[in-house]
Amino acid sequence: MAKILLEMKNITKTFPGVKALDNVNLQVEEGEIHALVGENGAGKSTLMNVLSGIYPYGTYEGDIVYDGEICQFSTIKDSEGKGIVIIHQELALIPYMTIGENMFLGNERGHKYKINWNETNARTAELLKTVGLKESPQTLIKDIGVGKQQLVEIAKALAKNAKLLILDEPTASLNETDSKALLELLLKLKKEGLTSIIISHKLNEVSYVADKITVIRDGATIETLDKEKDDISESRIIKGMVGRELSDRFPKREPHIGEVMMEVKGWNVYHPLYAERKVVDNVNISVKKGEVVGISGLMGAGRTELAMSLFGKSYGDNISGQLFINGKEVHLNSVQEAIKNKLAYVTEDRKGNGLILSNPIKINTTLANLDAISQHGIIDKDKEYSVAVEYKDKLKTKCPTVEQNVGNLSGGNQQKVLLAKWMFADPDILILDEPTRGIDVGAKYEIYCIINQLVAEGKSVIMISSELPEILGMCDRIYVMNEGKIVGELKGSEATQELIMSHILKSGSKGE
Repeated sequence: MAKILLEMKNITKTFPGVKALDNVNLQVEEGEIHALVGENGAGKSTLMNVLSGIYPYGTYEGDIVYDGEICQFSTIKDSEGKGIVIIHQELALIPYMTIGENMFLGNERGHKYKINWNETNARTAELLKTVGLKESPQTLIKDIGVGKQQLVEIAKALAKNAKLLILDEPTASLNETDSKALLELLLKLKKEGLTSIIISHKLNEVSYVADKITVIRDGATIETLDKEKDDISESRIIKGMVGRELSDRFPKREPHIGEVMMEVKGWNVYHPLYAERKVVDNVNISVKKGEVVGISGLMGAGRTELAMSLFGKSYGDNISGQLFINGKEVHLNSVQEAIKNKLAYVTEDRKGNGLILSNPIKINTTLANLDAISQHGIIDKDKEYSVAVEYKDKLKTKCPTVEQNVGNLSGGNQQKVLLAKWMFADPDILILDEPTRGIDVGAKYEIYCIINQLVAEGKSVIMISSELPEILGMCDRIYVMNEGKIVGELKGSEATQELIMSHILKSGSKGE
C-alpha cells in the first residue's frame, strides 16, 4: 500500500458569521495527483490556505500530519521549508523582472549580500528545461504568454524543492493547448515522484489527470472517488458537488428573436502600443432583440479587443467602421456614451477591471448607474441598499449581507455582483466576456438562467467564451473569429465543435 504523505484531520475554520470548513478530512498518497472539487465557496481554497500556513496554526481546529509528523505552520515559509508549495490562481510573477529573477525571488542563490547570477541563470535554465520551456532565463515575464508564465510558476515551485505541489485553478486562464501541456507536465512530474493537489472547475481535466478526487460541499467532505475503483465521469463528479443529478448543463430556452438591435460594419482596431498591428480586421456582426450571439475563437483571436473597442472605445487606437444601435448610427467615444446608448460590457477580468474588491456589494451593484440612486449629486444610501438587496435576491447571490466586501465572496458570487451592476444600468445590449470563467458548474447554470431571462425580456446578448460546449449550449448564432477577422458564421442549431475548429484552422492556413 502506498505511503500516506498528507493527512488533514477534522479541519474546522470559522470566519466572522461563516463556518468555512466543518470537520474536513483529506488523505493524499505519495506520488499521486489528488483533485479537490466543489462549488465556489465550498471551502477548497480555504483548506489549502490552512495547509500552506496562509491561515496559521491557531486560527483553525484540527491536525495536519505531513510525512508522518504533526505540523503547525505559522507562515507560508514554514510549509515551503517542508516541501509544500502552493501556486495560486492569480500568478505572483513580477512582469518587469526576468524569469531567473522571478524564479529565485526570496530564495536567492549566492551569499547574504551578493547574488550569484551565474548560478541563478544556470539553475533557472535547468528548471525551465524540466517544465518544457525553451525561454532564456533573462527573458522578461511580460514578454511571455500566460501559459508559459504558469509553467514558470511550476519551475519556481521545483526550485523550492517541492515534494507536494498545490495548484489552485491552474488552467483557468489558459487555452486548450496550454492547458493540455500543463496537465501532461503534471503527469510527467508524477512519474518523477512529485505529489500534486489540483483544484479545478474543469471536470474533463480532473477526470483526465487525477488519481483520486475529493468532493467538498458547503465546507464539509462529501466523498473521495478513486480512479481505479469508482466512476469518475463528469456527471458523477457533478452529482457529488451539487448533491443531485444535473441532467442538462444548459437550461432550455424558447427563442423569440426580433429585429436587429445592434450592427457593426467594417470595424477595424489597431493595437494601442504597436501602431502597425491590426487586432480587429474589417469585422461585420449583428445581434437581434432576444438573441444570444456567440463569438468563438482561440485566445488572441481579437474577441476581447473587439468588445472593448465597441464599448466606448475603451481599447485600441485608430478605430474605424460603423456602429448602429436600433438602426441609428452612433459614435461612442467614451464608456459614459456607451452606457447612455444602452450598451454594457461585462469584462472577463472581474477582479481587475469589473469590481472594486475592497468595497461592499451595495456600492459595486450601483456603480454603473449612480444617477438612479442619487438626487442633486448626493447618493441616497437607503436606495443604494434596497437596490443591492433586490439584485442579491434576484440573482441568488450567496452572502450574509450586501454590506459585505466583494473581495470576500466566492468567484461565482462575484460574477453575479458584476452582472447585477450592469443589469441595474438597464442596457438593451450586453456583451458578456467569458461570463463563467473560473466558476463551478452549479454557479454556471445559474448564470445561464440569468442570460436566458435577459433575452426573454427582449435584451440582446453577445457572449464571448473559450469554452465551446458553452457557446454551443447557449447561442442562437455563432461568429467564429481568428486573427482579428470573422472567419465563419453558424446557426446555433447546426454548429459543432468540429465545425468551429475547422473554420479556425482553414482561416489560419490561408494566412501562412
